Amino acid sequence: MTPDIAPRPKSPRAAVFASVAGWSFDLFDLFLLLYVAGPISKNIFPSTSPTLGIAAVFGSFAVTVVMRPAGAALFGELADRKGRKGTMVLVMSGVGVTTAAMGLVPSHASVGVLAPLLFLALRVAQGLFVGGVTATTHTLGTESIGPRWRGLMSGLIGAGGAGLGAALASTAYIVVSAIFPGPAFDQWGWRVLFFCGLLSALLSLFVLRKVEESPEFEGKREAPVPFRELVRGRGKKILALNIAVAAGGGAQYYLTSGYLPTLLSEVVRIPAGLRGAILLVSSVVVVGAAIAAGELSERLGRRRTMLGFGLVNLVALPVLTWGIAAAGSGRGGLVAVLCALMVMLSNAAYAPLMIFLNERYPTGLRARGTAVSWNLGFMLGGLMPTLVSLLSPELPDVPSRLALFLAGAALVFLIALLASPETRGALDRDRGVRTAADDATAV
Repeated sequence: MTPDIAPRPKSPRAAVFASVAGWSFDLFDLFLLLYVAGPISKNIFPSTSPTLGIAAVFGSFAVTVVMRPAGAALFGELADRKGRKGTMVLVMSGVGVTTAAMGLVPSHASVGVLAPLLFLALRVAQGLFVGGVTATTHTLGTESIGPRWRGLMSGLIGAGGAGLGAALASTAYIVVSAIFPGPAFDQWGWRVLFFCGLLSALLSLFVLRKVEESPEFEGKREAPVPFRELVRGRGKKILALNIAVAAGGGAQYYLTSGYLPTLLSEVVRIPAGLRGAILLVSSVVVVGAAIAAGELSERLGRRRTMLGFGLVNLVALPVLTWGIAAAGSGRGGLVAVLCALMVMLSNAAYAPLMIFLNERYPTGLRARGTAVSWNLGFMLGGLMPTLVSLLSPELPDVPSRLALFLAGAALVFLIALLASPETRGALDRDRGVRTAADDATAV
């Protein structure tokens, strides 16, 4: 019997570009807050304590992260039933509009408590849309290319897209802080950064006009799998392990790439211009490391690749944190090297995670399964920077707390992976497609 294999689109390039750009733009929108934590704490969440003010900003960031699983379930259902493409257009537009609206929120000095309430409401809406972005970008890209390139694609979207998004945010930060130097940035510049979020809304027009629907979705014959299959029977165990792996990988990301802007500005006291350059270089390094790690997973397997990086990170990330703090603002070159090493290792660890999650679910459940697992895990990981800030009585206490949390995140990542199976090739075996690995085994 001939397997029912969906035909590939004439060219998957548009889908690949849209998936990478969509994820990078939406992370650009989501993490702009981390680049302007200081001005936001002063304008929206004023406090007599610097650490409490920053904690409030990270709390608003956490609100967005907490809402992502709900968005993953809502828009993942739509993507599994109606298609990846149309859902991507909707959620990308939503993220861009809500991000730009944050730049219009009046200051606390003008409207009092209404300012943080409005800001938090927009963060809630943004979180829902970002959860939906995961359901589309994390499936459309890998479903539109051949089996040989799925590992590389996972690194390119999952971690490389994050690096590109951070690089875009760093570039915007450098440009806007130069246009609005010093006090002008605290007053107006941070608002202009949020207006840049409209770029992701413009990308939705490209998706609408140029991107084909996922061939996996078009070619499937079965009805969408009910959502309850995620949370009962064997699906419950799979979901729990997937969440734990994503939480460990997500925490490593948020405590390095996510927390780095605040660590450099508030603890190490790196000047704004040099800080932006360090963050930009680090973001570019992430892209290369993520693509390489994703490709490595195609050769060694998803599980073995992530285990290897997890073991290294268990020791390396805490040590690098101490090194950055000890170097201080007077040794910018050394800080830049250490930052690049830190984000390279932390992002490489979870680069194969997206395809690992894809391969654990059938087509009719893949958007929801991948997005809910990823977002619940990254929700837990996204809470870690807030806890680090709250558990640090003074700014000099941050590095020690950060190092401990990084070691804990790597340990959770390792334990969950040890309890999980290898998934490489599972998507194709489920659909009756022979892979090179299958042929080699048959010889």
